[in-house]
Amino acid sequence: MDRRKFLGRLFTLVASTTVIGSLLKKARATPDGYNPSKHHYEMGIQTDKCIGCGMCMDACKTENLVPNEPFFFRTWVERYIIKKDNNVIVQNIKGWSGELTEKVTEKDVLRSFFVPKLCNQCDNPPCVQVCPVGATFKTEDGVVLVDDTRCIGCRYCIQACPYGARFLHPEKSTAEKCTFCYHRITQDLLPACVEVCPTQARIFGDKKSAASPLGRFKRRHKIHVLKPALNTEPKVYYSNLDGEVR
Repeated sequence: MDRRKFLGRLFTLVASTTVIGSLLKKARATPDGYNPSKHHYEMGIQTDKCIGCGMCMDACKTENLVPNEPFFFRTWVERYIIKKDNNVIVQNIKGWSGELTEKVTEKDVLRSFFVPKLCNQCDNPPCVQVCPVGATFKTEDGVVLVDDTRCIGCRYCIQACPYGARFLHPEKSTAEKCTFCYHRITQDLLPACVEVCPTQARIFGDKKSAASPLGRFKRRHKIHVLKPALNTEPKVYYSNLDGEVR
């Protein structure tokens, strides 16, 4: 390779690296005046208040432009049905209608309840650990995000997530998941799912705020997290959670 071609390729490489770095900086930037070190976001869910209406799912899809195919969700609601023979059936709620994906004879049901689910925004996130390019990262205020400009669609994070909270976007071929509506909370707004919940089953708060409603929620209830044995340290907390939930 002659000197001119070598210098040309070197210039292209440097320019590409600069552009990529600029894109990453933009993707990870927070709004002007927002200080992530002053916040630490968490969510609480009161399972005894969830009615399975699916409004949270629809609001999330609209707010975050989630693909409209039936199996792509950043948040979803499951109905747990405990039958009289002690068998447990888990059904997914489909959208606003609250329609169930399969039918169960009510006379065989001992009890049932709804459980909203989403990314648990782990303090020790396995998805971050396995990402080979650093596209999945945890912000200073505790929210796990995906950098679309860096994600290569390898699906490692999807496989590593123990909560089934990630999917591959069918058009962008990048990983997607709940972000607590990061673009909203950094503007002092509530996540879309919290804002539309008619029974206030979802509670959003800032751990570093003394007046946070989530703080009151955690003080007044016996709190559970999903799959605690995995030591992922989830930041989505459930009250009145039945032992069959997984």
